Amino acid sequence: MTDLIAAPAPPRLAIDGDSRTFPVARIFCIGRNYADHAKEMGEAAEAIFFTKPASAVSTAAGLPYPTETADLHHEVELVLALGEGGAIIACGTGVDLTKRDLQSRLKAKSAPWEIAKGFDASAPMGKLKLGPPPATGTISLSVNGGMRQSGDLGQMILPPAALLAELSRYFTLGAGDLIFTGTPAGVSALHPGDTVAARIDGLPPLDFALTERS
Repeated sequence: MTDLIAAPAPPRLAIDGDSRTFPVARIFCIGRNYADHAKEMGEAAEAIFFTKPASAVSTAAGLPYPTETADLHHEVELVLALGEGGAIIACGTGVDLTKRDLQSRLKAKSAPWEIAKGFDASAPMGKLKLGPPPATGTISLSVNGGMRQSGDLGQMILPPAALLAELSRYFTLGAGDLIFTGTPAGVSALHPGDTVAARIDGLPPLDFALTERS
């Protein structure tokens, strides 16, 4: 048997100090994993899971402001990269972009809100760093040089090992999976022309700018 179409190439992430790349298979995300963020959203501090398509990954320096939203929010997150058997082999800095107005409308109707999370380029990523994730350290995000989010990785309700154990109840995790581990408080709106700088102590930086809608 032969394929009807050529198999799409997976998105690949660069690895700091290594010529190899990390091919992305799936993206899992956790919400409400920092109590202060859950509080600012008016939600219980109770972990919830959702997914993004692999195509959401972007390493571009410039991202077009997405369609179907006037309230695009930033959420800086530690991202885990999994190898064979679902073991953490690397980690990096990512941003979960969210169409907050669309998400709120869908929530009000008790409807699924994946389209507010899983759109194209909704998961900007920096380079990965091989090795285990840091247990503590500052996680922050600034916009146009002004600090918006700042917290500590030690504030996670479910730290990486516990998060993987919980997620493994529902999925068989494996090589190529990325896990976005949640965001601290301070999420707010982005606009065309904004420059974003996401930082996690000890990990490669993530910088990108939002351009006008394409």
